Amino acid sequence: MLTVLVDGIAAGSLFFVMAVGLSVTMGLMNFINLAHGAFAMLGGYVASALMLKLGVPFLLCLPVAFLVASVAGVVLERTLYRRLYAAPHLDQVLFSIGLTFMAVATAHFMMGSQQQIITLPDFLRQRFSFAGADIGTSQIFLISIGVLIALGLQYGLKRTRFGSQLRAAVDNPRAARGLGIPVDRIFAFTFALGSGLAGLGGALAINTLGLDPGFPFKYMVYFLIVVAVGGTGSVTGPLAAALLLGVADIAGKYYAHEIGAFVIYLVMVVVLIVRPQGLFGRVTVR
Repeated sequence: MLTVLVDGIAAGSLFFVMAVGLSVTMGLMNFINLAHGAFAMLGGYVASALMLKLGVPFLLCLPVAFLVASVAGVVLERTLYRRLYAAPHLDQVLFSIGLTFMAVATAHFMMGSQQQIITLPDFLRQRFSFAGADIGTSQIFLISIGVLIALGLQYGLKRTRFGSQLRAAVDNPRAARGLGIPVDRIFAFTFALGSGLAGLGGALAINTLGLDPGFPFKYMVYFLIVVAVGGTGSVTGPLAAALLLGVADIAGKYYAHEIGAFVIYLVMVVVLIVRPQGLFGRVTVR
């Protein structure tokens, strides 16, 4: 049982890292970016290329994947996304889906259709027994990264000047500009952070989820489920949802092989029936 719990928490931590940026852009910036999975794929390909072609150590590939995805996020935000902030959500969805198709085609052309196979460092391939459970150091590593990112984001959004400026820029951009808040830079930085976290998650997911050009379409539904179940606009919601869904997914695959892949959807349906706004979503009064 403890093995399933640790595996589930590790899987949930990975989903959280990849999905929390989408929750921030949807909840705080009110922008639906369904190309979020493409940034995760980008980070994964950057990490795999550095490891397989240049021999860069895995741990050094992670910050590079974050930075490359962040830069890509800034470039797209400055050139394309910013033009759609005031557009209807349907336009945002269609546009970002189109970008995803372009990203998939580009990855297929440049990297081929084969799965990327990497070898983790020795210290991440070790296993040990604890209270009768078989636990891998890679799982502890994923959980630790998830905890650090959750704490950092929670502090940054709630306790710093940047977090206050971001909320002000979203609530009333014109008034925020009048108060001297650099709204454009705030939005660009937010997109960079969300895209970078997606890229970091993609690099971390290579060994667990696999990586090929279809990655954005395979796992976008998971990102959306995390955001829907947890509620948008916070860090606590996606974290709780990702952990819940990760444990449910792993437990379903361990104990109910025939329906294991559908357990995560069952959990989503039950949660949204009880709380349509998500676990930590804000109730909208009409």
